[in-house]
Amino acid sequence: MSTLSEVEACVGETLPGLIEKYQVPGAAWAVLQGDRVVDGAAGVLNKATGVDATADSVFQIGSITKLWTSTLVMQLVDEGKVDLEATVRSYLPEFVIGDEAAAAAITVRQLLSHTAGFEGDIFTDTGPGDDAVEKYLGVLHDVPQLFAPGEQFSYNNAGYVVLGRLVEVLREKTYDDCLREHLFAPLGLTHAATGPYDAITFRAAMGHLELAPGGGFQPAPVWALARSNAPAGTMLSMRPRDLVAFARMHLEDGRADDGTQVLASGTAARMHAREVEVPYLGVMGDSWGLGFERFDTPTGAIIGHDGSTLGQNAFLRMVPEAGLAVVLLTNGGDVLSLYHDLVGHVIAELSDATLPGLPVPPATPTQVDASRFVGTYSAQVMDLVVSQEADGRIYVEHVPKGLFADLGEQPERKELVPFREDSLIYAEPDNGLHMPHAFVGDDGSGRAQFVHIGRAVRRADS
Repeated sequence: MSTLSEVEACVGETLPGLIEKYQVPGAAWAVLQGDRVVDGAAGVLNKATGVDATADSVFQIGSITKLWTSTLVMQLVDEGKVDLEATVRSYLPEFVIGDEAAAAAITVRQLLSHTAGFEGDIFTDTGPGDDAVEKYLGVLHDVPQLFAPGEQFSYNNAGYVVLGRLVEVLREKTYDDCLREHLFAPLGLTHAATGPYDAITFRAAMGHLELAPGGGFQPAPVWALARSNAPAGTMLSMRPRDLVAFARMHLEDGRADDGTQVLASGTAARMHAREVEVPYLGVMGDSWGLGFERFDTPTGAIIGHDGSTLGQNAFLRMVPEAGLAVVLLTNGGDVLSLYHDLVGHVIAELSDATLPGLPVPPATPTQVDASRFVGTYSAQVMDLVVSQEADGRIYVEHVPKGLFADLGEQPERKELVPFREDSLIYAEPDNGLHMPHAFVGDDGSGRAQFVHIGRAVRRADS
């Protein structure tokens, strides 16, 4: 097993070559072991300006923000202001979705664990003002319920915006102010920003997108998505060392570096514990806690979260038994391969844990009858059309809609091959990932009711 100093030297030496290999414009990282932190960076923050990435550069952390939102909620639980088993309506009477019975039944715990069951990729822009999150609740009135609350896992961005609004109402402050006063301040963070106006005071990364296959990664058209989705992960940015400070608090039973009890003793462990199983998707965890993604490995749990926004991708992995946390922040390219090479190496060198491998298709795929899978599955941001050709080959066409179409994403058709029971996988990688597609449920005629890609996307054809 290596020392932290040896890992620091190794990452510093290898990162420039890795980001070149994987076409990543820039990356910054930090590693916590016990009470020591090392960090570094390589590449550029913006290909249009050539500004170098440094350890103090801020990157968007995307959906890792959900851990901050869930922590804000659990602080309210600690204070006796929120009951996890209470309905969301207990605190937000204005919470309305397309299914009235479900809206009245959904609990705070179900929002935290992504089991509320309503469609979650709702990115409606309600403006840049301090009332953006408040207004967002008004756009959910016709959002469909996919399955009964608590029935299964389906990643839900909208649910975390609802949680952000719950925090605003009970704290009588904006979500941004809650972050600054209840987390940034007690954690002593110095390079963290809730939006573009404070991010610009630091060396801020710009995301890079490849809008067409083979077109190369270029600066994104805008810096961030809508403020309305901030509690789910569209605005928060920081340097790796500050994200590691948040992780350390969770590893230290809710205590900040100066001894401040940010969460009550035992609360962090409750957040990390298994709440719901997740269909095997390779890149996502095996299960989920109250906000936390869990990789249930033979040597114990690796916990954390990923974040993806406009051309910026973030990774947080924690090994509680080793007192270890690893952060990687990036701004484009084949980030999954970089993550697996770099973060996987660090975890293996500093703990007994091993990062699960990325999924790969079988070397010699078998041919199957895909009639259970074939059909159109639809959500607000995409359609997935699964078909089987006369020669037996299976394809999925990804048709972007809404926000994704507005950003210029183009339809893509990819071959799928049999993977696991009721699961197909990309025959060729997409940005380093052979993405599994799990088919779950039954529509009453033997066909899958959902294709699960982290989100349960419901069958739309009859």
